[in-house]
Amino acid sequence: MGPVVITTGLFSFAPNSNRFQEMTYTENIRLAMQAIQSNRLRTMLTALIIAIGLSALVGILTTLDAVKKSMTEAFSNMGANSFTIRNRGTGIRIGGPGEGPKPFKSIRYEDAFALKNRLEAPATVTISVTATRGATAKYSKEKTNPNISIQGIDENGLKAQGLDLAFGRNFSSAESELGNNLCIIGSEIATTLFKHESAIDKIITAGNSRLKVIGVLASKGSSLGSNTDRAIFIPLYKAKVINSSTNPSYTLTITVNSNDQMETVIGEATAEFRKVRKIKITDPNNFEITKSDAVAQTLFENLAMIAVGGITIGVITLVGASIGLMNIMLVSVTERTREIGIRKAIGANPSVIRKQFLIEAVMICLMGGAMGILFGILLGNAISLAMGGAFIIPWLFIIGGFALCVLVGVVSGYYPARKASKLDPVEALRYE
Repeated sequence: MGPVVITTGLFSFAPNSNRFQEMTYTENIRLAMQAIQSNRLRTMLTALIIAIGLSALVGILTTLDAVKKSMTEAFSNMGANSFTIRNRGTGIRIGGPGEGPKPFKSIRYEDAFALKNRLEAPATVTISVTATRGATAKYSKEKTNPNISIQGIDENGLKAQGLDLAFGRNFSSAESELGNNLCIIGSEIATTLFKHESAIDKIITAGNSRLKVIGVLASKGSSLGSNTDRAIFIPLYKAKVINSSTNPSYTLTITVNSNDQMETVIGEATAEFRKVRKIKITDPNNFEITKSDAVAQTLFENLAMIAVGGITIGVITLVGASIGLMNIMLVSVTERTREIGIRKAIGANPSVIRKQFLIEAVMICLMGGAMGILFGILLGNAISLAMGGAFIIPWLFIIGGFALCVLVGVVSGYYPARKASKLDPVEALRYE
């Protein structure tokens, strides 16, 4: 007579206690997959909840990591030993009695050059201004989209912004001050207008100006909302002549050789610029000085706060998902009470039953986690690219995400698994 085989709703068992004691993880995973397939809709809904929580968590962290990487590269290119002087255009100052708010005074072309001429080594002064935005560049029958930024810079402008030339040359000091009809174009503009031709010495139309191309920038991509690949740089005085603003404000970037000289040069620049701007001793500065490393630190602190918020949202969602998974596993234990009784009757000890339900819970979490991590990475990078960040593969978040899935599965599945392992086989066999 052959061995007796007992069949339940899901599995077939031969009464062999040693067999149950020796079940491998592979067999447990196979049994878990069979249980999952028998309740596909319920399993998928539970996995989807976990996927949503994990995608929110991974997506936010991926976005922040990519943006932080882009910011780090941008600030490293600009250099840590620099500071910027700008007009306090975003604020207002209150006038005397009976007077309304007054805007801060713009930094004029003459003001900027006066400070540049007053500051000496070790300070290197760069002056820049935005001439126009949303311009179109044309050459022959080719033209760009109306998303070109035209910026005026002096001979130090490219270095101050961490930009490199792929072809051609930079402006000279004389060309910057005389305002020659010259330009340096971004790589995307060169590709659009000239395809595979050389752009050097070609005449293009940018806005309403005809300019000779003397340089093409190396591709850099978008960073911190600015894309120099779609920018045209012209001599500073030329930008003054064609500026679309009636009252443009110029920006000064001062670079020093070492960080030890920073505070001394900032103090000197502040004192000299107050003289240039004719500010009374009792009046506050009508310009702002910002160190590049201070800007980076502030942005990183803000990103850290956003990360805390994102992690909180993701964790709350995962807690909700874990509660849902626990309820699903409890329902599964109830539905499979008779099956559990049969397995215990033919030799399965509590450890085998407990392990089976724990593995099933972890498998559901890993299914949802895989979907969530993939969607989170895609979503995070999509947002990052839209914000001018870089595309990254966050291996740390991927590993951490799967580890979190295992943890959620164990925590959510432990109580149902323990309940299943403690069922009395006689009572379980009576269950209908």
